[in-house]
Amino acid sequence: MQHAVSTGVVFGWDPMWFSGVLFVLTYLVILSDRINRAIVALLSASLMILGGVLTQQAALRGVDFNTLGLLTGMMVIVAITRRTGVFQFLAVWSAKQVRADPWGILVMLVLVTAVLSALLDNVTTVLLVAPVTLLITDALRINPYPFLFAEIFASNIGGAATLIGDPPNIMIGSAVNLSFNDFLINLGPAAVIVLLVTLIPFYLIWGRSMYASQEDRQRVLNYNEWEAITDVPLLWKSLLVLGLVLTGFVMGHHLNLQPASIAMSGAALLLLMDNLPGKADDQSRSVNASFSQVEWVTIFFFLGLFIIVHGVESTGLLTMLADDILSWTQGDTFVTSMAILWGSAVASALVDNIPFVAASIPLIKSMAATFGGPEGLMPLWWSLALGSCLGGNGSLIGASANVIVAGFAERSGHPISFLRFMLGAFPLMILSIIISSIYIYLRYL
Repeated sequence: MQHAVSTGVVFGWDPMWFSGVLFVLTYLVILSDRINRAIVALLSASLMILGGVLTQQAALRGVDFNTLGLLTGMMVIVAITRRTGVFQFLAVWSAKQVRADPWGILVMLVLVTAVLSALLDNVTTVLLVAPVTLLITDALRINPYPFLFAEIFASNIGGAATLIGDPPNIMIGSAVNLSFNDFLINLGPAAVIVLLVTLIPFYLIWGRSMYASQEDRQRVLNYNEWEAITDVPLLWKSLLVLGLVLTGFVMGHHLNLQPASIAMSGAALLLLMDNLPGKADDQSRSVNASFSQVEWVTIFFFLGLFIIVHGVESTGLLTMLADDILSWTQGDTFVTSMAILWGSAVASALVDNIPFVAASIPLIKSMAATFGGPEGLMPLWWSLALGSCLGGNGSLIGASANVIVAGFAERSGHPISFLRFMLGAFPLMILSIIISSIYIYLRYL
């Protein structure tokens, strides 16, 4: 990797120390939440280049455009589909299926959130489900906290099941060339088990005491879910494209198609179907509106982060850390897998899981020789994916979906306390990691 390093770091500093200190400082500033994380990542990426650790060409080689393309394409598809009202329809329909019983609604919303998080992504899902949840709980005149708490867990658990469900999985899948089917087959069963087991403490803590009057339940039953559908032609177009994209994810590995190509093709097709045969001016306004819904802060955060991690990797620092870890675990697959699973879970509960996973990917890759090649690393990759996705449930800042739900709760007058959430969430997160440990051991070790 030394060919990727620029010739001359500023002031003659050691590239390894320069990149390592810069990475740690970047992490600390992101954790402080005082400066927007996209600004921090882009500035630090610039310093990697201006400081002489990387050339511009080397920096661009470190950017994972497959991850960026997949995220952008899916964001465009969801932005257009959202206008149809289908997600609000699903939430209201789910509530009516259980006759507006509070515990039944919680279970249905958990299942809807988990499934949508697996098929779309968890951040988008909570953006769509949380506002409707607050509407339903307000109509029932019950505390929304248990519902929002459960949806946070469901979004991260469901997101762990597939390639596109959670950004850490997207990054791992792109780096290791894992398909949609790989994640679904290997992590889908674990996610289902964790979700079903987690419902038990939810019922013991809240379910037995949930109550809504018949009058309030009738108010919800009077909602007409079909009124949420605002554009039927666009709904059919969106469902067609979503079906094609999901089919592409399933078949793409066999067709040698990368997920980014499938997602961007789907986005382009849906944009075309949404805008033809409209006038040029109308098309421009519509396309601009769709692109404005893309979370560009997240996209540019990833862009900067990839360059920062590539700079650290290029100096050999991550290889050295990998050697230290292997020395501690003595190259034992079980010990290393458990260390990665539990380490990533606790770290993801305390800080955002995305930068942690970005740094862990090259770290694990450098262990290939010890475990007999890339195939021997598979238990480690699944441990990292489960740990980082499920660990995000451990605190209110553990995953982006958590922060979004907390924002909705605060704006509705039901703020979620960081400490209150963590006291309830961290033990449940530990339970999910215990289940994951057993799953990893029985299936792979």
